[in-house]
Order: sequence, then structure tokens, then C-alpha cells
Amino acid sequence: MDTATQSPPSVQLMSGAQYRESLRRYKPRVYVDGQQVDSVVDHPALQPGVNALAFTYDFALDPAVAPVALATQASRGKVVARMTHINESAGDLLNKLEAVRLLCQETGCAQRYLAHDSLNGLFQAVSAIDDARGSTEHRARFAAYMARVQDEDLSIGIAMTDAKGDRSKKPHQQANPDSYVHVVERNARGIVISGAKAIVTGAPYMHELMVMPSRNMGQQDADFAVCCAVPVDAPGMTIVSRPAGRPGEKVEHGAALFSRKYGQCTAVVIFDRVFVPWERVFYEREWEFSHVLTYSYATHHRHSCIAARAGFGDLLIGAGALMCEANGLSPDEKINLREPMVELIKIVEGFYACGVAASVYGTQDPHSGSFMPEPVFANIGKLLLATQIYDMHRLAHQVSGGLIVALPGPDEDHNPATAATLAEVLRANPEVPYDKRVEVARFMEDLTASYQGGWYSLISMHGGGSPAAMKQEIWRNYPVGNKVELVERLLERGALHQEGRPITRNRQPGRCCDTGCTTPGQPVMVPLPASTRQG
Repeated sequence: MDTATQSPPSVQLMSGAQYRESLRRYKPRVYVDGQQVDSVVDHPALQPGVNALAFTYDFALDPAVAPVALATQASRGKVVARMTHINESAGDLLNKLEAVRLLCQETGCAQRYLAHDSLNGLFQAVSAIDDARGSTEHRARFAAYMARVQDEDLSIGIAMTDAKGDRSKKPHQQANPDSYVHVVERNARGIVISGAKAIVTGAPYMHELMVMPSRNMGQQDADFAVCCAVPVDAPGMTIVSRPAGRPGEKVEHGAALFSRKYGQCTAVVIFDRVFVPWERVFYEREWEFSHVLTYSYATHHRHSCIAARAGFGDLLIGAGALMCEANGLSPDEKINLREPMVELIKIVEGFYACGVAASVYGTQDPHSGSFMPEPVFANIGKLLLATQIYDMHRLAHQVSGGLIVALPGPDEDHNPATAATLAEVLRANPEVPYDKRVEVARFMEDLTASYQGGWYSLISMHGGGSPAAMKQEIWRNYPVGNKVELVERLLERGALHQEGRPITRNRQPGRCCDTGCTTPGQPVMVPLPASTRQG
């Protein structure tokens, strides 16, 4: 066979079942609802989170979505899971966006994309450090770790948000230094870290945690400027977690239809003198580069959040349309239903379009050579979804009606004294049986009017940074000066008063031609069959 026609070799990707089994090799110290967890993979309170991660593994093995679920890492010549891939083109950014949307159509929140964002941001940071130092040390450590993550198909949790203590004070000013993770000891073998990280999504059912600084650091904060990878069961580490989703709620009777199957937990992770060998330390005390990681990771992650909430929005759009049908009404005929449905579609596809633009206008990092989303579009998209998630819920409620929270409880569906009467009087569209109507109503309640619905709202608002952080990045990166220069030019030329004189085109960074910046042979997103892509 001609070797030139052979496909690149693939790493050995895990299936969902193999992922579950892999968790049994780890023995993390985990507490949920005040009780210590013996086996993460078997504990009912964590099942929805384990299910969601397992789905991402099976997704990567599905030939129907292979163009977006897999990627070829050119540096190693291997096919790897998209969620462990370093972006090498604008096409990679588009493929990641599509993959995350598809995953979240199924699971609501496919946590594994955080690992992708962390690895891409960290690659940019270590490359910047090495270029400044004239060394290759940081890149070499990262490359070795990255190869292991890809070859073993690991899930990486992101331990970035510190407990922070008094928000008005910097890390070194805190009364309790453990409100930020910091280095307490260094020796020839490695470092020892202590402190607390909060809001670590999916922490109990990860293989490893990536510890990263959560803010820019000053010279006095050098001990807090640390980035390293830690196994989830490292000695001295304790995970205090919430349940994932809504496990165990009326499983047999039909409540929590979605979030009893899929969900994500968040956890506080406490580090008490946790040892980390040097090969797992990507930087420490290099405080002047802390902003590189926080900025690059945030940009990648906000780009991913756009796709994640688009997938969630697809669920609301579908459930809203089904609810209209079950109620005996059609948006085609009722403008009071059509308008909110179109508004919901506009919101979802509007912020997703920002993600597409951020991909198309993605830029190549000068240090690592990898691609990152264009920051203005990425931050605008995240800002839109963060502030409009509540409008998405409102519109879904508007087209669904009050029945989604006014239905009798699911136990009544099996009560001989009430079930038959309820099935008769609460049926609307004669072509939709009562049980199907209540099923979609409870699905909508689960997504928007339950504890889990509130979780989706809050995580959309603050996940990846607050709206204030997005506004800061938009202002910092937007070329306002170009607009000022444009107007000044027009006024100086008198173009506003002369017929036939072309108005000067404003060429912002990344917009040097009608199609955006391209390079010869740049890969583009491979379209999936219409039956596969539901967005």
C-alpha cells in the first residue's frame, strides 16, 4: 500500500465504559452531602456527571461525527480526541465549536471541553515564557504531559478559581494565605502546594486536575503564580462536592427527565501540602506571565461556552415547539407564539454566530504557533449568552404556558384515584396523548424551573468570568482607535460632502480581506450530514 494514502495513526481512545472503569483505578478523597464517597463511579449522587463524561468518550468514537470529534495533531502525526487537541487553524476552532454544541445538545453541559481550553491556553503561556527566557524547558514539560493526556485519553478538571478570601485584597495580602493556592515548599524533587480552589466543575470524576492561577499576579504574589497538574487522588487533596444534576428524583415516575441522567457537579478542592514533581510543574514564581494564561484560557473557554449554551438553547427551542404542539397550538398560526420562538432562535443563533466569527477570524499565537479565537467576538458571544440566558428561559416559559410548573406531581400519574381523570381533563391536542404532553412539560420544567434550571442560568452568567470581565476584554481589545481614525480621515478629506468619493474601508486586525485571514491549505470545518448536525 502507498504509505502516502494511509491515514495518520490514532491514539487508543477510550469508550464510555472504559472511562468508567478507569475511574476505579483512582481513590480520591471525596465528600458529597457530608458523607465520604467510597467509589465515585458507583455513587448515585455523581452518576449524572459520570454519564455526561462517558458520553463524550463514546461521541469521539462515533464515525458519524468523526470530522469534528477527532483531530490530527500535526506535531505528533496522530489522530486524537478533539477535546485534547491543540488548535492548528481557524478550521480547528470551528470544529471544536461544532463538537461542543453537539455534545451539549445531548448532555446540557459536556465538561470535557474545559480541558481543551486549558491545554490550549497553557501551551501559549509556556511558549511565551520560553521565548522570553531563551529556553525550551517549559515547552518540553508541557509537550511530555500533553502526549500523555492524548495517549491515555484523560479527562482533566480545571482548578482555576481560588477561594479568594477578601476580594479587595491581593493574594499576598490575605489574612489566610490558603484562600489562594500557593507554593509552600520547593526541593530538588518538586514543589509542595496548599490552599483552596472553588467551583471546580466535575472534580470527583476527573483523572487529573490542572491547577492554574485565577488572576494577574504582582511580584509579591510570586508564590501564588503556580500552574501544575495533580492526580485526582494525590495525597493531601480533599474534594468537597455538590451532587451532579438531580440524581434519584422520582426516577421511576418521570420527574427530572433530563438532569437525573446528565449533569455536572461543582466542588471545592482543598490542597494540604500536596507534593507535585517538577515534571508536572509548568511554571511557578513566574508571576509576570500569569496574565498570559488567564487571558488565553479565558478567551478559549468563552469561545467554548458559546457552543455549550447553543446546545442547551437547541433543547429549549425543541422543547418549546413540542410544548406548543402538545397544547394544541401552532406558531405558524399564532403570532403570540411565533414571535417568542423566533426571539429564542435569534438569541441562540446570534451568540453562536459570534463564536463562528471568532473562529473564522482566529489568530495565530506568535509564541506557540497555535490558533486562538478572536477575542472581541469570543467575548461578545459570551457576554450575550451570559446576559440573555434568563431571556431564553423567559421565552421558553412564554410559549410553554404555566402547566410546566402547575402539573400535579408525577406520583399522581400512577394514582388509581386520580390518574384517569387527570389524563382526560389535562389532554389538549387530541393527537398528543396526555402522558406525552406531561413528559415534555416536565422536561421543560427540569431545564428551566428546577434547581438544575437555576444552575444553568448561574453557570452561564459567571462561568468563564462575569459579564464585567467580558466587557473589560471587549473594551481592551476592540480597535476604537480605528473608528476614531476613520472619522478623522473622513472629516479631513471632506468625503462626507463630495459625490463619488469612496468611503475609506476600516481594516481592523484580522479583517484584511472579505473572507478574513487565510493561509494556503488552511483546513476548514468539515460539514456533517444534515441528519447529524441538529443546530
